[in-house]
Amino acid sequence: MAALGMGRTTDAVHGNVRVPGDKSISHRALMFSAFASGTSRVRGILQSDDVKATAGVLRALGWKLPEVSAEMTIDGAGFTSRLRSPVSPLQCQNSGTTTRLMAGVAAAQPFASTFVGDASLSRRPMRRVAAPLEAMGARVEFLEGHDGLPMTVHGGALHGIAWELPVASAQLKSAILLAGLCGGVAVRVREPAPTRDHTERMLSALGVSVTTRDGWIELQPAERLSPLDLDVPGDPSSSAFFLARALLAGEGSLRLENVLRSPFRDGFLRAVQRMGGAVDEVRVSAPGGEPRDDLIAHGGARLRGISIERDEVTAMIDEVPMLAVLAVRAEGTTEVRGAEELRVKESDRIAAVVSNLRAIGVEAHELPDGLVVHGTDAPLAGHVKTHADHRIAMAFGILGATRDCAITVDDPDCVAVSYPHFWEDLARVAS
Repeated sequence: MAALGMGRTTDAVHGNVRVPGDKSISHRALMFSAFASGTSRVRGILQSDDVKATAGVLRALGWKLPEVSAEMTIDGAGFTSRLRSPVSPLQCQNSGTTTRLMAGVAAAQPFASTFVGDASLSRRPMRRVAAPLEAMGARVEFLEGHDGLPMTVHGGALHGIAWELPVASAQLKSAILLAGLCGGVAVRVREPAPTRDHTERMLSALGVSVTTRDGWIELQPAERLSPLDLDVPGDPSSSAFFLARALLAGEGSLRLENVLRSPFRDGFLRAVQRMGGAVDEVRVSAPGGEPRDDLIAHGGARLRGISIERDEVTAMIDEVPMLAVLAVRAEGTTEVRGAEELRVKESDRIAAVVSNLRAIGVEAHELPDGLVVHGTDAPLAGHVKTHADHRIAMAFGILGATRDCAITVDDPDCVAVSYPHFWEDLARVAS
């Protein structure tokens, strides 16, 4: 259990923070390096439990990967060569990305693969990824009456599909694209709203024909992937916590270095600027890679409550807990709608955020698809239950590190899923 803030009455921040490599890109970098024909080099990869889970699943299926480290050299073996039926269930730990993307890969293999995970992941819905894979020719089994893990994918020869996703999800989209890639068939996917496009960008850069037209994303079969040579940019979801830390400070500033800038991932930044937060954006040169900026966030601003609607949520879905907690110190009311997908993340994040806000003395309530937070400048104190959810722990950790807060977090170690050195970085930036 971590005690944070403990009623400090002054608050300033300073210095630079280089947040860990982007989690979404790190997962895909491992996968595509394994699938490539040749030797890939990846730098700045996120060394977290989720990414290590992806490496473990790839190894269990026969790809040879070294231990996850800051700089990796990976000898690819192609899409299918030297693969083997796993001798034990594929352990995905807490990673939905590992499960859903690798389910697409497993659907194209001539054997059965059983996916398992921790208690939290086992409760997350998986039939939504099973449906398109079964439409392509795989068979997917669950326990009777159950929608989560364990899930067994019986793979084999696949055929192409055109699939309209019921929800906006980069994981579901990517599962279908990877099934088409590994199965050697053309696939088309349509989303109800655009989501992060790292799979499409990275595959296209590696020589695969991936096009977008009239809302449909289409992948054509490819014989091989070229090797990667990649510097992974900083994770915008991780950077959100330190943007919030700076904006909540009475004075000072933080410079967040080398942060990924994608129009599908910058919803939190746009939202806090609407709230009155002062954030400067400085473009960083990254030849051949995704755009990235240094972000400089300044303390001392007077924040105001805003409304977030459904069309904004997709670009900030992982950052909504931090936004809701930041709204505690904004003048007026903040409302988030169209975020029902938060109920099936590592925890029910809507319920977890609201219950924890109330526990520390904040007026907040749930909506079926979101939440409402009423800002306050009163001192706050209480105990936070993370439900083993890294984003809940970090969001309330940020608030707890500010003045007039005395907050305890029950499971600080759960941040290892995405940001192993979060608490050290948080302590370092305070004056």
